[in-house]
Amino acid sequence: MVTADDVRQVAMSLPRTTEAVVRDRVKYRIGRIVYVALSADETRMGFAFPKAERVALVEAEPEKFMMPRPSDERYNWVRVRLAAIDEAELTELVVEAWRMCVPKRVAAAHLG
Repeated sequence: MVTADDVRQVAMSLPRTTEAVVRDRVKYRIGRIVYVALSADETRMGFAFPKAERVALVEAEPEKFMMPRPSDERYNWVRVRLAAIDEAELTELVVEAWRMCVPKRVAAAHLG
């Protein structure tokens, strides 16, 4: 099981990331764009993910992934239960969410 500290460690290692607390929830941003957000109880993580692919992701692994809250459905967003993933999967999800939001040249320079 991964924790909020694991999320913080991965997110803060990525260029241009800042951490903010908004309404008692920790969010990781690039500028004003949020790419990862923790639930208030830090058991779930929302992250940037292509809208066109999220239904398939949730249906493939419903024990891990959830659709965004109705108020967030208009965004490229999906949620995951932190207890259902390991550190490798967390890293992949956070890095890919970051990659969706950061300029391509920044991602290329950081990821090689």
